[in-house]
Amino acid sequence: MLPTVDFCGIKLSKMLIGANPFGGYSHLSKEASEKMEKFHTEEKIFETWDRAYAAGITGFATNTNTEKVLNATCKYLANGGPMKWLAQVEFGKDWENPGEGVIEASLDRAASAGAAALFLQGEILGQWVEAGKLHLVRRFVEYARTKNVPVGIAGHDPEHHYLIDKLDLVDFHVIPFFNCVNDNFRLEDLEAATRLIRYLRKPCIAYKVLGAGRIEPKMGFSYALRNIKPNDCILVGMSRHADDDQVEKNVALLEELIANPIL
Repeated sequence: MLPTVDFCGIKLSKMLIGANPFGGYSHLSKEASEKMEKFHTEEKIFETWDRAYAAGITGFATNTNTEKVLNATCKYLANGGPMKWLAQVEFGKDWENPGEGVIEASLDRAASAGAAALFLQGEILGQWVEAGKLHLVRRFVEYARTKNVPVGIAGHDPEHHYLIDKLDLVDFHVIPFFNCVNDNFRLEDLEAATRLIRYLRKPCIAYKVLGAGRIEPKMGFSYALRNIKPNDCILVGMSRHADDDQVEKNVALLEELIANPIL
């Protein structure tokens, strides 16, 4: 079975399942995105989560902006779905200058649906930091803390994570192995991301560890395991439209690499 970690007081499996494929975000091509989005009906999403849990995955992440996926998430939790939801919180078209109550309403919805943790979406964090709007980050964090769950931030630029860490604002960080600006994936991003993860004292969730399908799984998972901390997790989007057994294969491979690491 997959090992579990104590992630900010939540017991999570070392591997978590992401939801980009469910919403049709392939980061590969328009055609690939359309195939993913069409395949992932609500029924397929539920089936994938059930298979993930049966394989040993105990947590999943979805955003609050893709209505199809958010509605599936709310139904899953309302019907007693056993996995923990890590909610990536967004604000629709109001993210740049959210008016009174916009941030709070998104957090309220996620918390009331049963989110076990809340984190700010990475592109939003980047725009706010670059625009000198740290007060919005603080507003997000302060209100999120009223929900009595761990609060984190995602972000594509490592420097933004260093800044948030210096300010000691959050409980955890969600960090991509690739910055992937405009879907440009650069291998040099790997070193900067993993150096950041090892530097941070707070727990981290590493994502895009396979470069959205660009990296062979055994190589990608092995590199990730060697370069994250013991209590960090790996978040992997899994799309069964191309390989029905992808969930089980990913779990089995990670278990094998943990038991027999490639040195």
